[in-house]
Amino acid sequence: MRKIDRIIIHCSATPEGRDYTVADIDSWHRQRGFAEIGYHFVIYRDGSVHTGRDLAKIGAHCKGKNTGSIGICYIGGLAADCKTPKDTRTPQQRQALRDLVAKLKTDYPNATIHGHREFANKACPCFDVQTEL
Repeated sequence: MRKIDRIIIHCSATPEGRDYTVADIDSWHRQRGFAEIGYHFVIYRDGSVHTGRDLAKIGAHCKGKNTGSIGICYIGGLAADCKTPKDTRTPQQRQALRDLVAKLKTDYPNATIHGHREFANKACPCFDVQTEL
């Protein structure tokens, strides 16, 4: 198994109130030249957690930080105008994210938790990971 030292949280940069799937993100990532979806987990608006890329594989979600990290993406992150960053997480997504991170911290106790924006000039994941998680 890979050595994991970071858990990095992302948003899908999709407008609030719209549902997207692992298959949708996989398609977008393949169009960008990825071999498959770059995230290891995707949290849908209903709070269900879905597997993306296998944890045994290096992700493709945070340039320069993929080797030792796990990528989690929640659906949303933009206001209805499709431009303005916004914390669009549903209560179910918030709980699912907390639960998933807690489980991963049990499995990888030395891993630190980060928002993608800590490593890239982006608003992603549209909330302060350090304050909340």
